[in-house]
Amino acid sequence: MNVREELEIIRRQNGGLLRPRDVVAYAEDSETALHSRFQWDDSKAALEYRLWQAREIIRVEVTVVGASDEPIHTYVSLRGDRDRPGGGYRHTVDVMLRSETRKQLLAEAESDMRAFERKYHALQELAEAITSMRKVRNELKKQLAA
Repeated sequence: MNVREELEIIRRQNGGLLRPRDVVAYAEDSETALHSRFQWDDSKAALEYRLWQAREIIRVEVTVVGASDEPIHTYVSLRGDRDRPGGGYRHTVDVMLRSETRKQLLAEAESDMRAFERKYHALQELAEAITSMRKVRNELKKQLAA
């Protein structure tokens, strides 16, 4: 059996709802395909969890810049930084002020818009928003290519 099949079994056993707690419980059986997808060494798993907590703390930190009352994320993770061992976050204002990192962030925004479109294209209620994003993406592509 593969992971997808096991996830479907778990979902069906739980009234159509796939919950992480149920997946972990199922994966405790070393004979399952899911088992190898988890870190079972508790000391390593604890460190990974704390790193996840640190990412969440960094990710939710917001600040207000300039005269705007709109908060922005204080730190941003760029794909190039995530690809390096250990990853890392940059101060959003610094990213916005440097043309190279600003272009990286715009490229990620364009990619996120494509992902949004793929995920929600079937929802007619979002058709207008998706059409607007396509226009913005096309403009971004031109800017990034220049």
